[in-house]
Amino acid sequence: MAHESFEDEEVADILNHAFVPVKVDREERPDLDEFCMAACQTMTGSGGWPLNCFLKPDGTPFYALTYLPKEPRRGMPGFLELLENIAQVWQHKPDAVERNATSLIEALRQMAAHPDDKTATDVNLLANQATATLQRIYDPQYHGFGSAPKFPMPPYLLFLLNQPDAAAQKMALDTLKAMQQGGIWDQLAGGIHRYSTDRQWLVPHFEKMLYDQALVAYSALQAYELTRENTYLEMADNLLNFVLTELTAPEGGFYCGLDADSEGREGACYVWHKAEIEQVLGDDAAVFCAWYGVTGKGNFEGTSEHVLFQAMPDSPPPANLQELQQQLLAVRNKRPQPLRDIKILAGWNGLTIAALARGAALTGNQRWRETAEQAAAFIIANLTRADGRLLRSWCHGSPSTIPAFLEDYGFLAWGLLELHQATGTAHHLQQAARLCDEALQLFRQPDSRLVTSGNDQQPLPLCLLDCHDGVIPSGASTLALDLVLLATVTGEERWLREADQVLLHLLPGLATQPVSGLWLLRAAQLRERVHKPPKAF
Repeated sequence: MAHESFEDEEVADILNHAFVPVKVDREERPDLDEFCMAACQTMTGSGGWPLNCFLKPDGTPFYALTYLPKEPRRGMPGFLELLENIAQVWQHKPDAVERNATSLIEALRQMAAHPDDKTATDVNLLANQATATLQRIYDPQYHGFGSAPKFPMPPYLLFLLNQPDAAAQKMALDTLKAMQQGGIWDQLAGGIHRYSTDRQWLVPHFEKMLYDQALVAYSALQAYELTRENTYLEMADNLLNFVLTELTAPEGGFYCGLDADSEGREGACYVWHKAEIEQVLGDDAAVFCAWYGVTGKGNFEGTSEHVLFQAMPDSPPPANLQELQQQLLAVRNKRPQPLRDIKILAGWNGLTIAALARGAALTGNQRWRETAEQAAAFIIANLTRADGRLLRSWCHGSPSTIPAFLEDYGFLAWGLLELHQATGTAHHLQQAARLCDEALQLFRQPDSRLVTSGNDQQPLPLCLLDCHDGVIPSGASTLALDLVLLATVTGEERWLREADQVLLHLLPGLATQPVSGLWLLRAAQLRERVHKPPKAF
């Protein structure tokens, strides 16, 4: 849509004449993305990106949609025509705009209403229901959950790995191995792509996001601790080495990720023609191609190009495989490379610190520990305002002015707690405690709801709850886990009281869909396992 419409002079003319166009980086402003996405889902029944939202000057939405082509195509209306129609309605039928805005904001208000359910929640029952749901959507043939597209879903994996049932654990363990063998895994340079476009984990969407590297690595480390199988430790090492090599800023933090595109198309840097491989590897090409499923027919978007995947995972790899990988990688590195997103986000850095610290605690890897400590020091020093308020991001040598969100506080506190457990250093624990205290002050509403934006930020027309996990956990779920961990490490009763208050408020909301809050369930299970259970949640 960027190429078809937003770079088009005809579209730009009407946009600039009739509207005030604003392009939002959803990583910089997750609150705006969440708000506009909720509006789109309420209006259309679905969501996604690109996300286009039409707002009144006070920020109230009255129309939203995802992708449209510039001109009508395949039964879809054209974006240009839509803009003209909305401009006409805005000018000549303001009552219709007001009716749309009023009905939409009321629907959003009902969706965000505080649940009035005071029924005691049985954590074990919720966990069993969540496990049963994951078993139902599990793919026993290719592993993972659901059909296509398939996402790594670390909250699913970590929840299952923490269950006592061996069958539940096996779903997570087999999924990790399937991803590592598939095209979603960069078989040459390491790292995991954002998701698989197919059920088989074969053809990815080629973005590489920092949060995926961190949380899949943490999941692999948990699998290693559970099984002591080196396969999982090797997975974590692969992912964290990619972060250290490709996403680590000289100053000490971690960049957001790598783009999917190069040379004007997705995946161009990563795919191979068989003839290219034969030219580079010569007599060794046949064994390499057999191992990585390169047939000459191609497996990428109807072309003769190949995404590399482990076609023979049950056979021993070629003895010189690492040498062959390096030869091909040297050639690949000479191609135009995907752009690197050099923003440093406080929260995503917290996730990465957690993975590195966890790995250091399990293995004694000094490089992981030192890198985690450097990143933590960088974030605290450079993304903290003079008054102590955490900020969202840092880029091009300076922090943004955007205050951090609940997820930033939750993720960074978790990273610091993991770092404390890996090092025993007191100030990491003190910093985590300070962040949790501030999070409760900034993001807890009078009715005990935890919301995305702080009470010191410019309010949106409606505050939405931050309590549903996706590919990353919600800020509220992470804060709940942080509070339980603080109570466990410090033995202080106040942290347990705060954890119970968050759990008591959020757990009833999982009654109809426990899978939407697996990080929260992990926190509740840890609370019951380590501490004397409360009378009821």
